[in-house]
Amino acid sequence: MLSERVPEANAAGPSTALMRKAYARWAPVYDVVYDKLTEPAARAAVEAAAEHGPRVLEAGVGTGLSLGYYPKGSFVCGVDLSEDMLKRARNKVRRRGLTHVRGLQVMDVCRLGYADNSFDAVVAQFLITLVPDPEAALSEFLRVVRPGGGIVLANHFGQTDGPMARVEEIVAPLCTKIGWSSDFKSTRIEAWARRNGVEFSGVAPTFPGGFFKILRMRKAG
Repeated sequence: MLSERVPEANAAGPSTALMRKAYARWAPVYDVVYDKLTEPAARAAVEAAAEHGPRVLEAGVGTGLSLGYYPKGSFVCGVDLSEDMLKRARNKVRRRGLTHVRGLQVMDVCRLGYADNSFDAVVAQFLITLVPDPEAALSEFLRVVRPGGGIVLANHFGQTDGPMARVEEIVAPLCTKIGWSSDFKSTRIEAWARRNGVEFSGVAPTFPGGFFKILRMRKAG
């Protein structure tokens, strides 16, 4: 069992309460909307995380769409703010016999209940632009990752300039409705990495047409 610490009381503020309500509404249709669209990026993110070792924390695991993508011998824990989402993830684990999934818990990613250096990697898919305090979440990821371990993000990050940036401005209202923000740039995460002595390994485009990207970082060893 992983060593856990008790999160501080009153960890969930008004923003997280609203997010829980939103996810409760999304849970029944989430797989239908997102499964095929996000699968290539999710697989790439899982593969990148698994390169660091078998012990992986999936932050914002949702309905568990990517839990079946991990290699045999993995030790995967998943956390999410929504119990409604996690119920569906647990059903997947039981139905598919995903014995490498060792725990699925309700938890705020900005206040993780795990001891320092617990995991080889943390992977967060389509999450970082949604949390109220992305830097706080990243700092928690860094805390629970061992020295030399990785942080992997799969997400849509807005372009800073060029034709795609102008297209994103046009479709921004639609993206916001489905939880993706073109206002959030990967440069914000790169700046956090510099401030915290984290190696920023780069951003790689993936399906569809580079809309989603895989961002990789490494904790100093």
